[in-house]
Amino acid sequence: MSIRNQLQQNIYKVINPFVRLLIRAGLTPNMVTTIGLVLNIGVAIIFIEGAEKGNRGDLSYVGWAGALILFAGLFDMLDGQVARLGNMSSRFGALYDSVLDRYSELILFLGICYYLVAHHYFLSSLVAFIGMIGSLMVSYTRARAEGLGIECKDGLMQRPERVILIGVSALACGVASKWMGGNYKVHVPHSSFPIFETISIFTLPLTVMAVLANATAIGRLKDAKKALEDQEQTQQTTKPNSNTPAKKASMFLWLLLLLSATASTVYAQKQRTGGPVPPVNTAMDSFPVPPHRNNSLFYLQRTPNINTIICELNEKNGAPDPDDPVHVLWIRYTEQKQRQELSWIQRHFAYGIKSRSLGNDAYELHFVSYKKIPMYLRRSPVDNLHHVYVTIGNKQILLNRVFIKINPGGTFWSPNVEYLEFKGVDPDSGRELLERVKI
Repeated sequence: MSIRNQLQQNIYKVINPFVRLLIRAGLTPNMVTTIGLVLNIGVAIIFIEGAEKGNRGDLSYVGWAGALILFAGLFDMLDGQVARLGNMSSRFGALYDSVLDRYSELILFLGICYYLVAHHYFLSSLVAFIGMIGSLMVSYTRARAEGLGIECKDGLMQRPERVILIGVSALACGVASKWMGGNYKVHVPHSSFPIFETISIFTLPLTVMAVLANATAIGRLKDAKKALEDQEQTQQTTKPNSNTPAKKASMFLWLLLLLSATASTVYAQKQRTGGPVPPVNTAMDSFPVPPHRNNSLFYLQRTPNINTIICELNEKNGAPDPDDPVHVLWIRYTEQKQRQELSWIQRHFAYGIKSRSLGNDAYELHFVSYKKIPMYLRRSPVDNLHHVYVTIGNKQILLNRVFIKINPGGTFWSPNVEYLEFKGVDPDSGRELLERVKI
């Protein structure tokens, strides 16, 4: 058991008699949580009153606010113990506690920032705001990680530590101002800027809290990243047809990830210079073949409709346009068979293609939705025309079309993909190759 947990258990032993008294008095965990929120509203009111009615050297408001912060923090511990000892735990109670804790903390920082700004402690008010960001992100990172199934409770500056540090430092500041004066300052020689003043008893720990709270949030993010990577590694060792999260990937990621997959079945359909061979029947056979143009490169089709994505060479002065060598657009077969540009979202997050010049009118291409699958646009020495090449079964081929078979039961963003087919031509033999990868 960690030192933090040991200390927490010892505190529970002290407060448990009071918790049982609250239970006998009829208080519920949600009522205790609400009392904590009301007390934190009182803290903010004290800070605001100190800003409006007190002067810069009157730090008694800070001290009283610190005492109330510690008292309100006690109720943060009491509500959980009331739920446990009173057997009143509930899922909504846990949610209610988390939401009101966030309100309590933000209201507390509202009061602190208001006070510091009103009395012209600009740097300290900025630190308080940064502390508020860190405090919120510590809680949010944990909640988001747990929503993904990752336990994320580690870190130094959690809520109890933040409450204690702020409360004790504010109380100490108020008490110290009584015997050392609220306007006490220590200056750097030949400078009017103080390196220490009475309010520093409150603001210096606040600075430490701001730094450590954000460090805790970042640390939790790193821990969650490692845990998620471990989960993904474990899932990759399961059976291929198991219902893993990868099976619910975006339709666009399926396309681009599977283009680099090892070929499962490669069919030799015909020789370009030879006689006919028996056709291979595929779901693609019922889809229209888009008209071929001089600048056509390849096209993409997928269920549940026959609208087709086509990729064409975009030339400028007789060579691929260096800024946009591949033009991607729709043929809307379900409407009037019109050619239609991609929407902004489709171009920037799905079907759009990014390019990188390799020199000699050659380009490395990748879809915007996935950057790890290279395709290559280059001039063929056979016909002196530009084509797009990809790798199928460790063989680089001239790509003609891609087809994705999607069954009912999924959504637009998480389709139920059955298999992927893509077809191309072996540039050496002229053989037409078809690959189907079952999902």
